[in-house]
Amino acid sequence: MSSSPEPVIAVKDLGKRYILYDQPQDRLKHMLFWRFGRHYGRPFWALKGVNFEIQKGETFGVIGKNGSGKSTLLQILAGTLEQTTGEAKVRGRVSALLELGAGFNPEFTGRENVYLYGAILGISPAEMKERFDDIATFADIGEFIEQPVKLYSSGMFVRLAFAVTAGVDADILLIDEALAVGDIFFRQKCYQRLEALRRKGVTVLLVSHSVNEVEQFCDRALLLHAGEPAFLGSAIEAVKRYYLVEQAERQGAALPGAALETPEDLPFVPEAGDELGWPPPAAFIDLNGKNEVSNGWAHFTRIAVCGRDGKPCTVFEQGDLASFFYEVELLRNIEVPTGGIEFINEKGIIVHGKNTLLYGTAVPTSVRRGQRLRFRFDIALEMAVGEYTFNIGTATLAKADYERRAALTHMELDAKTAVMSILPQAGQFAVTYRRAGQPVQLLNHGLANLPGQASVQQMAAEGAE
Repeated sequence: MSSSPEPVIAVKDLGKRYILYDQPQDRLKHMLFWRFGRHYGRPFWALKGVNFEIQKGETFGVIGKNGSGKSTLLQILAGTLEQTTGEAKVRGRVSALLELGAGFNPEFTGRENVYLYGAILGISPAEMKERFDDIATFADIGEFIEQPVKLYSSGMFVRLAFAVTAGVDADILLIDEALAVGDIFFRQKCYQRLEALRRKGVTVLLVSHSVNEVEQFCDRALLLHAGEPAFLGSAIEAVKRYYLVEQAERQGAALPGAALETPEDLPFVPEAGDELGWPPPAAFIDLNGKNEVSNGWAHFTRIAVCGRDGKPCTVFEQGDLASFFYEVELLRNIEVPTGGIEFINEKGIIVHGKNTLLYGTAVPTSVRRGQRLRFRFDIALEMAVGEYTFNIGTATLAKADYERRAALTHMELDAKTAVMSILPQAGQFAVTYRRAGQPVQLLNHGLANLPGQASVQQMAAEGAE
């Protein structure tokens, strides 16, 4: 009987506890008298009850707000910190890029630190010498490779640190936030290297505040909140749940667009007719097994994708018009509803995202519990040939904020908007080459077709009469 392969990382009931003291002298008192039952500190759990497994070749993300225990978890896996409870089993050579400065001696030169890091991982000087030129080329810090790293800028430091970490042929790569320090060109190079490592079967565990990176690079993700696991599963769903956690903490109990307490104060909105060209029942996607991320205010009831003729369709030619329909049932009274959609390519990149606020769509200013909202998005798929999934979402904001939306910055409007429900990977579709087109078959290169034009002018050769 076949069995699943043994995970390269296995974490079981992991916990890390610290003792916090109100005064410096309480630490000494605690050390002297805790055996007699006298305690001068209070316990703080940076991590508690964490469980997960990671298979060989998987790219795994860890996300959460500051103080949620992400770096603590990575340090335990890297072996630089000891857990209080549980166990963390790691199989294979581990290369870790932790907080800036970890593992490097500031008095050593870049070259000396490369050899030092290799020695820590059990790589002989002779073997490190063979790799050194590739590491130095990737870091691209020039003559500074022979200077003490205490003279490096943060960007130079992270260049060398990543080059060494990713260049030692480790089985497991642990990365903690460090890529955010580099410039755009270096980050692009890092991401290309990560892709190459993934193809080679290296296991990557990425801690990042850039949730777009987690969506793009990770297969699964762990969401930590206050040191405890809040979600473990699809990276896309983990990110959406992170947004809800962040929203709840930012806005507290007084969420914008909050439910009105007196339903009788709201005018009755009659059920909509067929103004949207609503598809027939057979067009709708089966929602069984879909993992909706919701704060309990609304849930999705129907979703459909149709072509220009109104019939169900999942394969479109480049530039074709696609219609996305979805219906939401309200579980409480709200003021102004919004709806939106995102397209995600096979690399996890959000290619397109737009909502009713951005379109300037006319929407009701109050919706009663039990009523349903129907949304339709007609979008010309002027995007790269390939396969895509789409996410849908719905939110709400107060009528007063909606009426002054044009005067608010994007950040202000976002803070006043409460996400009610998101359905990650609600469905999928494909974009193919056009069968015929003017002036040529291919509409555009790259992710999307941007509005614009090109001009050409023929000039006489210099010096010609």
